[in-house]
Formats: sequence, C-alpha cells, structure tokens
Amino acid sequence: MTPRPRVVLGVGGGIAAYKACEVLRRLTESGHEVRVVPTEAALRFVGAATFEALSGNKVHTGVFSDVPEVPHVRLGQQADLVVVVPATADLLAKAAHGLADDLLTGTLLTARCPVLMVPAMHTEMWEHAATRANVATLRSRGTVVTEPASGRLTGADTGKGRLADPAEIVDLARLLLHRPDALPRDLEGVRVVVSAGGTREPLDPVRYLGNRSSGKQGYALARTAAQRGAHVTLVSAHTLPLPEPAGAEVVRVGTAAQLRDAVHAAAVGADVVVMAAAVADFRPVVSAEFKIKKTARDPDPVALTRNADVLAELVAARDSGALPSEQVIVGFAAETGDSGADVLDHARAKLRRKGCDLLVVNAVGEGKAFETEDNAGWLLAADGAERPIALGSKAQLATEVWDSVVQLLKR
Repeated sequence: MTPRPRVVLGVGGGIAAYKACEVLRRLTESGHEVRVVPTEAALRFVGAATFEALSGNKVHTGVFSDVPEVPHVRLGQQADLVVVVPATADLLAKAAHGLADDLLTGTLLTARCPVLMVPAMHTEMWEHAATRANVATLRSRGTVVTEPASGRLTGADTGKGRLADPAEIVDLARLLLHRPDALPRDLEGVRVVVSAGGTREPLDPVRYLGNRSSGKQGYALARTAAQRGAHVTLVSAHTLPLPEPAGAEVVRVGTAAQLRDAVHAAAVGADVVVMAAAVADFRPVVSAEFKIKKTARDPDPVALTRNADVLAELVAARDSGALPSEQVIVGFAAETGDSGADVLDHARAKLRRKGCDLLVVNAVGEGKAFETEDNAGWLLAADGAERPIALGSKAQLATEVWDSVVQLLKR
C-alpha cells in the first residue's frame, strides 16, 4: 500500500486563516496526511479544535509541546511538502531571515521538501520594498512564493494581496508533490495570453450552439504561467465555475467573434499566445431576435456559417509583421480517430495547416479531456519533434507545455 503524502499545513495569523480550513479539508479528502502547525496569532482566528477535527491530528504552536518527539525538527524532516496558508508579511520576513521562534518557523528551517508559501495581506504590505525583498530572497532559495490574487481584502479595501482560492492552492500543492521543480520563475517578464473555455453561438435569446469545454485546462495554463512569473492575460469564454487564477488578468467573452477580438488585442504585446479555448467552428447565419417557439411542424433547418480560424489568423499576423516575429504560438487540438486516420495523423495534418510552433493534442471522447480533472495527450512541435504527455492533472500537463515554451523562448 502506497503511503499517504505527508503535508505540513502552516497557518499564519491573518484573517485569511479561516480559508486554511478549506485547504485542509481538500487535502485530507484527497488522501494526504496533514499536520496543521498554526502560529499563536492564527489561533485567534481559528481554534485548535477545528484544525484537529479536520486533520485528525493534535495541534501545537510551540517547541515545548511533545518535547521527546522534537517536533520542530521531526515535522520538517518527515514532510513531503510544507504549505503555509496564509503566509503573512511577518511570516515571510521570519522565513527569509531564518528566525525560528515557534513551531512553524522551526519547521520551515528543517524542511528539505518543497515549501509553498501562499501570501495574503493588504496591498501596501505586499508592495512594500521589505516584503518584495523577502519574497525575492525566499524564491532565490527555492521556496515557492505564489502571486496573490486581487479582490476584496478586509474592511472596504480591495486590491492585490487576497489569498488565492483554496482549490487553486491545493492544485499547486499536488503539482509540487508530483514534481518539486514544477514552478521555477523562468517566465519572469514574459507576456502571455491564454484562451480558455468554450464559445457559445446564439440561436435565439435562449438557445446556443456550444461545446463541452470546462475551461479547466486553460485555467491551469494561466495559473501555472502566473506562478512561474509571467504577466498573464486570460481570455475566458464560458467555463464551469472556476476560481480566477491568482496573478492573471481575466477578460470575459461569450462568442467566437468576441474571443477573436480579445485575443488579437492582447496578442499585440505578447511573447506567447496559447489557444486552449474550444472555439466554435460554425455559428448560425441568423440569430433570432425572439425565442424560437415549438410548433406542430418541424423546425426550419439552421443555416451555419464559418467562424474565423483564430489560431491560423495569429500565425498569419505574426508572419506578416503585425505581431512580434519571435512570438511563440501554441495551439490545442481535440481529436478523434476515424476510418481514414488516427488521432495523431489528424493532429499532424492540423499542425501543418495552422503553422503554429507547438500543438497540444488530446484524444477526446467519453471521460477524456473535456469536463475531467486529468488530461493526457501528445505535444507536437513544428520541427517534427513529438512526445507523449502521460495522464495526470491538468496542472501537470500545463507545466509540460510551459517547459517546451521556455525552450522556444531561448532560441
């Protein structure tokens, strides 16, 4: 029997400490052994009994509890991952300067596993030179310090510094458990555009032509790019309810035409464009002004017309000089085999037609690619290189894509 991954969940003393309970619940329910190590200040927001009930383990804050077990050493030595939620400005400063005045900071010093620190604080604190220096120091040592989200803070304040969504935090934690080096800061300063979700082409005010895209893969691409340092614009069509990726700017669209306009506008200043959205190939010639009523006779046939091929247009714009000549363009292909060719044959032909630098290929069908938590496929390159991508989380597939993009950026 495979042992459960051992996670230390550190909890800092900020109002966002209550969200650590959701992170804890998601980690335990997905099969992780979790020890919660709060600061004394954290226990003023969430009581020890809550953490103990959710984790099934005792909770301590100081180094003088369970002294024979030497917890400030053993917890860090035995952990597969340490996650700090929220990482306050105070905790970031202590960790950067190697202070160890409680159980959590002692654990951070002894940990030799990946460490994921998820900040939450007011915008002014996050932007302060001291905090920025502390974050840079931690990142230079290999600690993953995520970009915070933007939104409502305490009181009436809004801005950058909000804790990332618990679901996003757990996705990043699982990613680091799978691959500790998955989030290097190798996209610092790179401007990225990612499209996600499925477009909807209206038949009338009620009905539309659409597809099964959930948007999860595109959001995973945006999330991992932002945490690798990129400036990310996410052009989001219709998706399942998903948390906005922390550190990304989200542009909402509905139809293929709206997505086309938004992507072209964002691509003008971009270094990388990743077309992960499921863009409708066709739209109704006419969208009825009023709801089409059900009558005794058969409905009139719906005449369709082609939508623009956004991926091909981007490549053509780059080749003509309208977009940066060094821009890396990545396409996605959801394919099925047929009597004439298999999935890869169709994908290779699509890569030749589109002219993009990379094509991510997913075999689709019942329980594959769309509306699932995991994904697999192939990565095809314009130079003829091909490699399979093993089944794993959509964040894992996203890291494989960004690894290849980084290599192309180095050309």
